[in-house]
Amino acid sequence: MKKSVISLFAIAALVTACTSSEDRIERVDGEVTSTVIANSKSDADMKKGLTEFEKEEAQRAKEKAGNVTTLKFDKTFHDFGDVTAEVENTTSFIVTNTGKKPLIISDVSASCGCTTPKKPDGPIAPGKSDEIMVTFKSKPGQKNEIKKTVTVTANTAEKVHKVDIRAFVK
Repeated sequence: MKKSVISLFAIAALVTACTSSEDRIERVDGEVTSTVIANSKSDADMKKGLTEFEKEEAQRAKEKAGNVTTLKFDKTFHDFGDVTAEVENTTSFIVTNTGKKPLIISDVSASCGCTTPKKPDGPIAPGKSDEIMVTFKSKPGQKNEIKKTVTVTANTAEKVHKVDIRAFVK
C-alpha cells in the first residue's frame, strides 16, 4: 500500500512538473521512469548564451577586483606570557593598508568570550595604518596555557585573516 501511494505521488509530481510535449512518463514493470528533454535551443544559441554569461561574469570579477586592497599586520601573534587570572591584558595589532584602495575592516571576532577585539572605526587610506585592539581576560577557573584566535574580515582578495594570542594563566 505504501509503495502504491508513493508511486502515485511520484507520478503526479512528474506529470505536474513536466510541461513540454517532449516529456514522457512511463511505467514499466512497476517502475516509473521519466524522460525530460531540455529546451529546444540549438547548440549555437546555447554557446551564445554561455558567451554572454562569461562576459557578464568577467565584468563582475573586474568590478570586484577594483574594490579590493591588501593589508599587512605588524605581527600575527602576541604572547602575553604569564598573567594573573581574571585580569585584563591588552595588546594591539597594527594593520597597514598596502594596497591602492581604502581598506575596510568589516568585522573582527574572537574564538571565545574571554577575548574582546575592537576594530578600527573607519576605512584605512592607502599607505596608512590603524590598530586592532585585543583584550584577553581569563574566565573564572581558566588556568594554564590559553591560545585564542582573532579573525579579521576585510575587503581584500583573501577576505579572512587571523591573528593569534597566547597567555599562561596562573
